[in-house]
Amino acid sequence: MRKLVASAAALATLASVVAVPELAQARHHYYRSSHRSYYSCRHERRNAANRGTLIGAIGGGLVGNLVAGHHSKTGGTLIGAGVGAVAGHEIARNNHRC
Repeated sequence: MRKLVASAAALATLASVVAVPELAQARHHYYRSSHRSYYSCRHERRNAANRGTLIGAIGGGLVGNLVAGHHSKTGGTLIGAGVGAVAGHEIARNNHRC
């Protein structure tokens, strides 16, 4: 039961990676100059990708720790964090719209 609750919490954390860019989308900064607008969009996309990386790494580390066997918790955590970081970065970067 404890593992099931922890797995559900980790899954909810990973699901928030998708929600973060949508919440961040509400605070757009539009400028009159197309030059400034382009760089503002790049800055916002980079920030969204960084948040996705952090959230993905934390969620992936939790899931990796739960899924790993008894004697390989550290390895599972590290692999899960790496995979989660890459997945979170790509999901957040691609879901951000300017």
